[in-house]
Amino acid sequence: MTRSVIRVFLVLLALAVALVVAGIAASWAPDRTPSELGARWAAPPSQFIELQGMRVHLRDEGPRDDPLPIVLLHGTSASLHTWEGWARALRAERRVIRVDLPGFALTGPHPRDDYSMPAYVGFVRALADRLGLKRFVLAGNSLGGQIAWSAAAAMPDRVARLILVDASGYPTELLQTRQDIPLGFRLAAMPWLQPLVRNTLPRRVVEASVRNVYGDPAKVTPELVDVYYDMTLRQGNRRALSRRMEQGYTADVRQLAQLTMPTLILWGGKDRLTPPDFARWFARDIAGSRLVVFEDLGHVPHEEDPQRTLQEARRFLARPLPEPEKL
Repeated sequence: MTRSVIRVFLVLLALAVALVVAGIAASWAPDRTPSELGARWAAPPSQFIELQGMRVHLRDEGPRDDPLPIVLLHGTSASLHTWEGWARALRAERRVIRVDLPGFALTGPHPRDDYSMPAYVGFVRALADRLGLKRFVLAGNSLGGQIAWSAAAAMPDRVARLILVDASGYPTELLQTRQDIPLGFRLAAMPWLQPLVRNTLPRRVVEASVRNVYGDPAKVTPELVDVYYDMTLRQGNRRALSRRMEQGYTADVRQLAQLTMPTLILWGGKDRLTPPDFARWFARDIAGSRLVVFEDLGHVPHEEDPQRTLQEARRFLARPLPEPEKL
């Protein structure tokens, strides 16, 4: 190899290294503490409670004499803010409780890194006990939907109604078509990338992931990306997400046949993460359930179009409970 070739090689190598360094520097995003993020994202009516060794972020709004409060559970890498549209419309007449689940948003990691379904069901039970909820409506999206139906199976005497919004739980191997996994989730599932991922976070990765779960990506605003980006930066959340991905998303779907409470299933027809096949399976396996598909919406229809999805939820909530379940 001649000196001129070596010189060119070294120059190209230096340029490549410089580009990598510049890229890392541009996307450098170390963890941020809950107190740093709280000023923007935990203003009243937010509150924090000590529960299961965690400082849990929640919002508990509406009349305290509501006989059936509504508990809303978000999905992976989301937060209680995903339910803002529903909460704003409901809180004048109903008690509405939103919470950041362990591993996500301002609540942050579980102290034992336990993101199993039994751990999440135990968390819902502990939360209900702490807030004095004897009976309640339980609604959840994606992972939150899986937690909701698993908790309903474990607490049939306390969960009076169930709302599943693009819920997870069935093995993805049953799908005939490949799921379209958001980029952020794919990165979190790569163990060899974790040392880098936990200290860098290009905003465009978060934006691409959010756009991926909307039926109409044009609805994704910079302010919405801000929420998801900041919640991901919360101290320990990126490590927690990789642990959550390792522990999987399936549960014992045989429990679905045990559900007897009124159940509403809402789904986005353009959901590429948990496709409408899942919706039909839930409707098949939960006796007496009602399925509504919004053909133009994606994986988070309650967030993408809160007004239209809440119309269906209101109709469902207005129906009388079966006689044996009346208070």
